[in-house]
Amino acid sequence: MKYISIDNVEPGQFLGKTIYSGNGTILLSAGVQLTVYMISTLNRIGVTMLYIQDPLFDDVETSDMLSEATKQGILQEMSNVYESIRSGKKWNTQSIGSSVESLLRDVISNKELLVQLTDIRTKDNNEYIHAMNVCLLSSVMGINMGFNYLQLKELAMGALLHDIGKSGMTKEYKHLPKTHHTWRGFEKLKSKRELSLLIAHVALQHHERIDGLGVPRGLTGNKIHRYAKIVSAADTYERLIHPISSEAKMLLPHEACEEMMTMSEKQLDYEVLFQFNRVVSIYPIGTAVRLSTKETGIVVGQHRGLPGRPVIRIVQGEASNFDIKELDLAQETTVFIEAVLT
Repeated sequence: MKYISIDNVEPGQFLGKTIYSGNGTILLSAGVQLTVYMISTLNRIGVTMLYIQDPLFDDVETSDMLSEATKQGILQEMSNVYESIRSGKKWNTQSIGSSVESLLRDVISNKELLVQLTDIRTKDNNEYIHAMNVCLLSSVMGINMGFNYLQLKELAMGALLHDIGKSGMTKEYKHLPKTHHTWRGFEKLKSKRELSLLIAHVALQHHERIDGLGVPRGLTGNKIHRYAKIVSAADTYERLIHPISSEAKMLLPHEACEEMMTMSEKQLDYEVLFQFNRVVSIYPIGTAVRLSTKETGIVVGQHRGLPGRPVIRIVQGEASNFDIKELDLAQETTVFIEAVLT
């Protein structure tokens, strides 16, 4: 599979990865042949990147940490929760807890993989995929930091529900702390007696900063709970590669990682950033790159602990006589990725 901009997708190509609607139902299944109408519709609903099948890369798997069933379940549950809050109904924390347990099972089973956040997004599913990705990243960092299962579940619940204060919200006055979505989220989660108060504090504190310039309370350093520090890093990364505002620049994963390093001990905690950089995929599988040798290729493999040195497949020649080779940048130490080709 190749991971490409929708602007480069052509009719007749086959979709490599399933696209979900906002409530977790399948919008388009992997393997469907794309038509002009489908591509136009995907553009209209906000899709920017797609996985496309390619005969030269049929053996390349995306190595997702989460199963399709886990993803679908989380999207359905998040849709149900947000809809219940918007309509003033009670929502079920037990169902959310079951979804989190499914996520943790997948993460623990696949903890040697790097996290790559390449699920296909639409305007309809964007906020739910954001919550799922923040939960996934936070959980993997928690495992790396030696959390026990109870701590992991608290962290994952807080991460999945960190933006719940935005649901049903009409306007946010940032100069009035108690109108901020972080405070609103804290109040919603605090009222659920079956949930740990630490889960509510993740919602409250995930926009605090180490230097005290965050919101809503301007907490500093160790006054911010470590769960919130972890979720803050995951949330920041997710918003850099998938910004809320259409006017904000969408950064590539390696650009976002570089940007986050400038935030160390200002906005983000150094120890958390260290763990983050160990688990995130800088060059997701399927990404096209140009090497310092001026050759172009596709990322087909990765190394845990060396995210900047993936395996690249280079295809040269004509259709009847392809020359295919792979370079493992962990071994080819004089070769570097010069640019990501979007």
